[in-house]
This record gives sequence, C-alpha cells and structure tokens, in this order.
Amino acid sequence: MIWDKQAECMPHNQLAQVQLERLRKTVDRVYENVPFYREALDKRGVKPQHIQSLADIRLLPFTTKDDIRNNYPYGLFSSPLKKIVRLHASSGTTGKPTVVGYTKTDLDLWSDMVTRLVVAAGAREEDVAQIAFGYGLFTGAFGLHYGLERLGATIVPASTGNTERQIMLMQDFGTTVLISTPSYALYLAETAQKMNIDTRSLQLRLGLFGAEGCSEEMRQVIERVWGISATENYGMSELIGPGVSGECQYKQGMHINADHFYPEIIDPVTGDALSYGEVGELVITTITKEGLPLLRYRTRDITSLNPDPCQCGRTSVRMTKVQGRTDDMLKIRGVNVFPSQIESVLVSIEEIGPHYNLIVRKKGYLDELEIMVELADDSLLEDFRKLESLQNVIRHKLKVVLSIDANLRLVQPKTIARSEGKANRIIDLRNKPE
Repeated sequence: MIWDKQAECMPHNQLAQVQLERLRKTVDRVYENVPFYREALDKRGVKPQHIQSLADIRLLPFTTKDDIRNNYPYGLFSSPLKKIVRLHASSGTTGKPTVVGYTKTDLDLWSDMVTRLVVAAGAREEDVAQIAFGYGLFTGAFGLHYGLERLGATIVPASTGNTERQIMLMQDFGTTVLISTPSYALYLAETAQKMNIDTRSLQLRLGLFGAEGCSEEMRQVIERVWGISATENYGMSELIGPGVSGECQYKQGMHINADHFYPEIIDPVTGDALSYGEVGELVITTITKEGLPLLRYRTRDITSLNPDPCQCGRTSVRMTKVQGRTDDMLKIRGVNVFPSQIESVLVSIEEIGPHYNLIVRKKGYLDELEIMVELADDSLLEDFRKLESLQNVIRHKLKVVLSIDANLRLVQPKTIARSEGKANRIIDLRNKPE
C-alpha cells in the first residue's frame, strides 16, 4: 500500500524539477525574512537568483545546531509569530534548546509525511497504535500521533513511563502497533516477562521505532521477543520531527520524503560533497517548511544514500541505517569507534543481554574504553571457567570489528539502568576527576 503514489513514485527527473522549484522558493523566503541567512548569503556573494540548478545548492552555507541556538528563540523563523501555531524544542541538556516553529501549513504537511512513512512500514486504518513517546516539547509523540490519526488508526496516547500499565493497555485495548524507542521496546518485553505475560499472546504485529539508533542485530532481538515486524523511522526536531524518512516493509533503507527534504552526503571533515553510496554526514535542506526553513542543515548523522527504486514501488532516495553521529564517535587509541559497531557485536551473543554501557575514561593523553554488559543468566557468575571463556569470545569478536582490544566487564542481569526514552549508552568520564 502506498499513501501518496504521485509523490512517492515520482520519476527522478520530475522529482528534480519539483525539488529545484521548491529550493528556489525556500532560498527566496529565507533571504527576504531571515537576517541570519541574508547576511550569510551576502558574505558568499550569493543571491537567490544564482540558484539555477540543484547543483547550485553547494553555493549555499551550511546551518548547524549552534546557529539555531545562537538565534534562540525565534531568530531563524521565516514566518511572523502570529503565523506560528505550534512550538517544539529539543531538551536543551547541553545549553539552550533548539526551538522549532510550525505554521498551519507545516503541521498539515508534517502529518502527511508521517502518514506516508507509517503506511510504508505496514500500518493500516484498522490498527490500534500505542504511542509510548513523551508528549510535550519533544516532537516524536505528536508527529506519529497526527500521522497515524490521518491514516485513520485508533490512537492510544500512552506517553512514556508506567511500564506495567503500558502492558495492561496493550492487553486490554488490543494494541497492534507500538511506537517507542528500540530500547524501551526491549524494556517493555522484559517487564511483560516479569508479569508472566507472553509477549506473543498480545495482538502486537508492528513496531515503529525511532529517536535513537538501532543496529540490525538489535532489530532482530526485538522482532524475536515480540513476534513483530520492527521498522525504523528517522527525523529530528530541527528538520520537522519524525517524518524525514522511514523504512518500508522490505527494510532496505529509509525512504526520504524527497519532495520535502533535499538530502546530501558530505565529508564531515572537509564539507566536500560525496557521491551516492559513499558514507558520510547527512545534510538536509528543508524545501517546503514555512516556520523554520533550514539550508543545508548538518545533522551529524553518518549514513549513505541509495537512489535505486525499491521493490515496494517507491522511487524516493533511501538512506541507509545511521551508523552513528560525528559527535558520538569515540577515538580510542587512534581508532574511530561508533557505538552501533559495538551494539551489533553484543546483541548477537546469546549469553548476554541487549543492555550495555560504554564508559570512556582518559588515561594519560589517550582515551580508554570499558564496555559494561549484562549477562542473560546470572548462573554464569558461579562458573569462573565459563565466564572467562565467554569474556574471551566477546573480546575477540569486538577486536575483529573495532580493531582494538576494549576492556570488558560482565555484570549481573538487571544491573544497568533502563530507559523509558532515549537510552544513554555512553558514560563519559574523561573530564571527571579520578
């Protein structure tokens, strides 16, 4: 099933014309209404009329999260506040939050974008969709809520927390679609087990997961414990929220709503453009937003783009699973390490659970990594030989993937704190006194 066949199956040459027309309108809009962009373009000697082809996007400046924070709260809005009908914002844990404004048109388009992606994943009008994201300034819950509601699905706005009640709602309401972070889906399954509830006895059939990375191995664990199809979607508050891209049922990359977002891949160090298939940093230009249009926004997410048509019939370019973020990348003894690489090894080993922490310390001038992971069965703690053997197996597999020998600590089940939102895997102690 395809929600908007005309848009989602558009021939590439026709899509390019739509993108160029919308890009030019967006550049006009920000040049006229956003002093920050007018000054940045003038510094580069670029006027809106210089954008004559999609290749000319490289004339435009990059935008970063710091640019949004430095213009807090409304400095990058291209619509007057009287036209802004909704505000969302990031958590602001590392400074001022990034504030996003939406016009009525923005909200309408946002709902449509999400509807496309949930339909591609397999959601249907007859579904009962339980949203276990937090409602508030965070965009995740509202984005999925209105997209699924537009489809005609029944919404259970459960929000986060009260995990046992979430399980009860699944049972009583006949929930068929779960919306949450991947890590919370695992915690829900763990809680159901403690309640002596067979997860496969529920009516759940589909997971729409986002807001944090999920390795292919983690997906397989979720699908196994719940007996569902687990799909991934991608977005961020600055761009719109969820709705930028998402997987179809074939799970061969996330389809980008390319008539609303123009994607590029760049070298994260030099900023140079990379070709299809090359791995680099995802850069997105919003080409239909009114409230907060962004030129060449540096997402910091590492991925690649695939322009080939998909089995599902959609022609939109697909982005591969995000490998990590440039700001999450760890440099351990000169080697670049992404948390997703570690996760892919850990969750493939039957004797350990899917919950882990990465603890980074400074030793002299070098960073040192310790991986703390739970055992699936604490009886292993009683057999030193088995424990040592398991530890050697895990360390070897990690070394093959990471090219470094990381410190490994195996701990009892249920030792590592669970998260009801985004899982915080990295514990950075590099600036903490010993």
